[in-house]
Amino acid sequence: MTSPRIAVIIGTTRPTRFGHKPAEWIKSKIEQDGRMSADILDLAEYDLPMFEEMASNKWMPSKDPKAVKWQEDLAKYDGYVFIVAEYNHSISGALKNALDQAFVEWDKKPAAVVGYGGTGAARAVEHLRNIAVELRMVNVASAVHIAGGELMKVHPLGGVQDGKIEDIEPVIGPSAKALVDELYWWADLLKGARAEAQAKAA
Repeated sequence: MTSPRIAVIIGTTRPTRFGHKPAEWIKSKIEQDGRMSADILDLAEYDLPMFEEMASNKWMPSKDPKAVKWQEDLAKYDGYVFIVAEYNHSISGALKNALDQAFVEWDKKPAAVVGYGGTGAARAVEHLRNIAVELRMVNVASAVHIAGGELMKVHPLGGVQDGKIEDIEPVIGPSAKALVDELYWWADLLKGARAEAQAKAA
């Protein structure tokens, strides 16, 4: 069986967003670990419409070609890392819409989170985990929270224009390692379980 493939999903679309930096960083951590491969899926590149289908693709195929393309790309992966900013105690509207645009592709796959904000996006992360349960994903308990003073060391709001996540790695590195370890455990386990279920159904 091939090694698990992971999609790192940038969960905001604003031109001024910060999410690409933690996305590239956690992707590098996954690749350095060597047990999984990783790609970045950027919501800003998908231009997804607001969800207006009759129902989710759990019940019937989606009609919008942009939504179908999103689903096809998601289906290539065995797990997901969501890069989450906190918008008014929740995830961004763009990320919620992207989650709603699929179901089959999320089902029985692990969801991990890297959050950033004043509280490390803690409230948004909890909201995302509730959504993930409804989409039949398995939440990875360990998460990375880039919060407060550490965020200001690498974020433009702290006066830093070229900050690198690596600069705060002594603080958040252990959390990243725990995330990668747990993500691999679940991704590998569930990949095998899905394959077994498909074989039995054939």
